[in-house]
Amino acid sequence: MGVLTEGQHAGEFLVSEAAGSRSREAIIVLSGQSLQAGHVVGIASIGAVTSAADVGNTGDGAMGVVTAGAAAQVGDYLLTITAAAANGGAFQVVDPAGDVVGIGAVGVAFSGGGLSFTLADGAVDFAVGDATTITVAAGSGKHVEWDVANTDGSQVAAGVLFDAVDASTADAKGVLVARDAEVNGGELIYFTGATADNKAAAAVQLAALGIIVR
Repeated sequence: MGVLTEGQHAGEFLVSEAAGSRSREAIIVLSGQSLQAGHVVGIASIGAVTSAADVGNTGDGAMGVVTAGAAAQVGDYLLTITAAAANGGAFQVVDPAGDVVGIGAVGVAFSGGGLSFTLADGAVDFAVGDATTITVAAGSGKHVEWDVANTDGSQVAAGVLFDAVDASTADAKGVLVARDAEVNGGELIYFTGATADNKAAAAVQLAALGIIVR
């Protein structure tokens, strides 16, 4: 006779939650996943990141790969050269809201406003006013397995699945414990290979939502 393994029941991980439906909300789990009750998930809020130098630029240095972190905003960032220099120069970056999020130097790794990149020096130096637009596209807005290594916004925990959701072949509806709850840390489910430090980081992110890991 074969051995049957009982999976985790819906809401089994809950220690307490707010009255009524305050703690829960309906969500869509992105296709390609089969997640369990108690699975820690995030939101795929960020899509592709692209960059385009202004046609009238003097300098011809190339933008390297742009990585969007958890603080990145969807929309257009504007990088503008503010000081010219031989084989270098300085620039500022303005986010989609119009705020300056950092000052950088050509050829030096930059990090600010949720973006990380290096603007390389080219054969022709940049001139003051040269600009590059960095566009952060919107993601699906659907829920996926949380993972600290993700770069689509889902590296930030958005809550815990109340019940299992099989979205293996298509998007599927689910219920999320999104706020104001206490959960049993021993019954939370994480990505394969999650370390104790990873789980501790998830607990901090969940606490910011009012979900306390016991």
